[in-house]
Amino acid sequence: MMSRFFIFLFSVLITALPVSAEVSKGTPVTLSTKDGWALAALYLPAQPEKRTVVLLHDLGKSKESFSALETSLAQAGFGYLALDLRGYGRSVGGGKASSFAREGVDNPFNKMTRDVDAAIEFLHKKGVKDTDLCVLGAGLGANVAAKSMTFWPDTAMLALISPTSNVRDVLTIPAMRLYNGDILIAAGAADKKMFLEASVIRNVAYLTTGPENGKVTFLTAYDKTSHEMLNQYLIPAVLQWLKTPRRPEVLPDASDAVDTTEQTDGAAVEPSGTEEALVPSVL
Repeated sequence: MMSRFFIFLFSVLITALPVSAEVSKGTPVTLSTKDGWALAALYLPAQPEKRTVVLLHDLGKSKESFSALETSLAQAGFGYLALDLRGYGRSVGGGKASSFAREGVDNPFNKMTRDVDAAIEFLHKKGVKDTDLCVLGAGLGANVAAKSMTFWPDTAMLALISPTSNVRDVLTIPAMRLYNGDILIAAGAADKKMFLEASVIRNVAYLTTGPENGKVTFLTAYDKTSHEMLNQYLIPAVLQWLKTPRRPEVLPDASDAVDTTEQTDGAAVEPSGTEEALVPSVL
């Protein structure tokens, strides 16, 4: 009897292993842009009542750079669509990014917003609503994600990992003056220029959204940027933000009320109720 029990238990465990191994594996799909690019992507549908995240990688990277995040998203029930932006990974039918012009408001890097168009249109056809959609980018992908909100302002959530004001002439701040959804911004303090620019983006976003509309969450880390910072420090925080992008307001006692207004370039910018302090902190 005991040997039969162990045989049964072993068979159950062996049967369960492939299921857990496959849980994070997306299905390869091809996205077609309106200007003729065929983009390689991985798609995993979300579980019921869960969000789907579009993943946009950094310069010199590919969709595989999100493998750790993809696994965590899948285990939490979130869906994802990770794509190779034009010129990267397997999306090189129109040429490689190394040959792209680095300057110009209509250069190939700025046209990556059309890659996001293709991704969102694909998800719409799969039944994903804007209210269940998040666009997350790292480095260049963060700038592309931000600029894309000019064209998709109803997207519920936007996550910018190591954004800057300008990458390859892809600008973030103009779009942040228009977008009203929930925003997460993360920056590593070791790169002072990047951290300062991310802080400015945060301030513009907060002034745009205001407490009555969206909320801004700001995350920091001492070292690392882009995918490396995301993988080492931020994945748990990103998952929590996807679940609860707006923390409940904490009302101060009347007798202990203090001025929490933060001064930025001479303009008063009140810290968001959801953001971490603008002081380096490893998560």
